[in-house]
Amino acid sequence: MTIRVLVAEDQSAVRAGLVLILRSAPDIEVVGEAADGEEAVALARELRPDLVLMDVQMPRLDGVSATRAVVAEGLADVLVLTTFDLDEYVFGALRAGAAGFLLKNAEAGELLAAVRTVARGEGLIAPAVTRRLIAEFAAAAKPARTADPDLLNGLTRREREVLRCLGEGLSNAQIGMRLTMAEATVKTHVSRLLGKLGLRSRVQAAVLAQELGIGSDRA
Repeated sequence: MTIRVLVAEDQSAVRAGLVLILRSAPDIEVVGEAADGEEAVALARELRPDLVLMDVQMPRLDGVSATRAVVAEGLADVLVLTTFDLDEYVFGALRAGAAGFLLKNAEAGELLAAVRTVARGEGLIAPAVTRRLIAEFAAAAKPARTADPDLLNGLTRREREVLRCLGEGLSNAQIGMRLTMAEATVKTHVSRLLGKLGLRSRVQAAVLAQELGIGSDRA
């Protein structure tokens, strides 16, 4: 299966480098390029890519707002390019429903792996990055918001176990190994619990697990 990607990055040199890396992979097709958030949303509507690689800092419409629009309309999954000195953008993208986060200084292989991971429905990429993001977001969110434990009442025991694993930043394969389930079964449980909890992404589910204190606090 070919993964159709739209690249949204305002710096032309950086965008060209990303496109070059993506086009080096036989299973990835770059279907469009956007230099700002408004163009990214417009092209996502027109081209319906599988994934949008989205920078957070862009003119006219920032990456967070663009992510929110793309996710709300169900146009594509969004993989956000970020640096950790831009916490407000990272948290905003998380709330907007971004499926994954990747550091801008990631190596070519990491970029390709991240695109493939998100494309197959696993939003938690680069565990070290994800766990740090989850921990920082949960810590920042606690004073302003405490998740309601009653949210879990509609989940089955198995779905709660999967949610706990998401809180630890585990992939579908890792969850399957821990809970002795097929990877496809894990994917089904994740989809169901997201629907029951009204969440847009696995990353949001991981943060919820942290807020409820059911995820591991291991780094």
